[in-house]
Amino acid sequence: MKYYSTNKNAPLASLKRAVIKGLAGDKGLYMPENIDLMKDFVIGEMKDMTFREIACVVAQTLFGDDVNGDTLDRIVADTLPFDTPVVHLHDNIYCLELFHGPTLAFKDVGARFMARLLAYFIDREGVRDVNVLVATSGDTGSAVANGFLGVEGINVYVLYPKGRVSAIQECQFATLGRNITALEIDGTFDDCQALVKAAFMDEEMNEHSRLTSANSINIARFLPQTFYYFYAYAQLDKTGMADKLVVSVPSGNFGNLTAGLFAHWMGLPIRRFIAANNRNDVFLDYLKTGVYTPRASVSTLANAMDVGNPSNFARIMDLFSIYPKPYEAIRKRISGYRYTDEDIAGTMRRVYKEYGYVLDPHGACGYQALADYRPADSETGLFLETAHPAKFKSDVDRILGTDLEIPARLRAFMDGEKQSIPLGRDFEGFKKYFLRQ
Repeated sequence: MKYYSTNKNAPLASLKRAVIKGLAGDKGLYMPENIDLMKDFVIGEMKDMTFREIACVVAQTLFGDDVNGDTLDRIVADTLPFDTPVVHLHDNIYCLELFHGPTLAFKDVGARFMARLLAYFIDREGVRDVNVLVATSGDTGSAVANGFLGVEGINVYVLYPKGRVSAIQECQFATLGRNITALEIDGTFDDCQALVKAAFMDEEMNEHSRLTSANSINIARFLPQTFYYFYAYAQLDKTGMADKLVVSVPSGNFGNLTAGLFAHWMGLPIRRFIAANNRNDVFLDYLKTGVYTPRASVSTLANAMDVGNPSNFARIMDLFSIYPKPYEAIRKRISGYRYTDEDIAGTMRRVYKEYGYVLDPHGACGYQALADYRPADSETGLFLETAHPAKFKSDVDRILGTDLEIPARLRAFMDGEKQSIPLGRDFEGFKKYFLRQ
């Protein structure tokens, strides 16, 4: 399989090059030349498979041209030592809990898969000292840091916005040490993301060391997120609830929703997607006007969605470019909703009171968007709960009047000592620091 740039002005790349480089030379995002369609009977058989078995089948479809089957199966097995349950909340509304990985967030799947695939490629090349740059608004940093922790030959630099991630999220990547360096940027997530992209385009930094990214801009980080869409469909199919499936996705950088679109293009019969935004609602504005206008992000309760210029918008536009009228095609496939902090808190309180279910702020956006969409009786609504609520304990306890128990995995991170390095948002300062390493 070859991979092209969304900007259409870079040479085709192999999977190995796309994974190691992360971003194409023309600043575009890599996309596979072809999206293979899975046969209906294969998808139908998934209801009798485990999460890991389903992921192996999907991984073979996505990456089987470039990585042998046994190696892929080993990578998947190491990526998924956990299950991801589908919970029936009420009526025809279901929740896919994506917080059962090592850092209790959905990004564990993509981060762990990418770490192992990247390690496989650099080992085959005999390369050492690959530097992974990752910008995070919360959960990406912890998932990537823990996915790559201790991986020989790979150094990870996590860029995060000062004061804009939860204390527990910060502990999960800023206390690790070893091959993980946390850079506390005096700015927003968009500033962090801009620094990462600028680094890839800087000739001196690339001559100094081999750079790649573990954000969802990397093809190996976001494509494995298709695994749990197939898994969720299979679990609903067991109970006869998979027909006319509507999926609500808490959306920030849009890697998760883009992965769902890929699953749909691969043959998964999802009827409609819902993009659930917080106050950073540039995609919703696009759905309303047809004009994409990035802007500075603002801080919200759902901090992992605080993105004002989502990178994966380029991939969404590319996917729909096959249609004569892409904007109309996008509107037919994707709905959008926007929620303030007050809305989010109100949803969390209501769901807890009525159903006894504790939502985190991101899952609250996903649930409320599904409720506002109002799936018909013939439809099944599924929303993604993307992080364990204890990762946002102070906010959740304040809103619900609870005292959430912190899982042992999170408590272990909190015992560590913060080791982050403060930097400004200017590229020259970041470059100067990096070249001294």
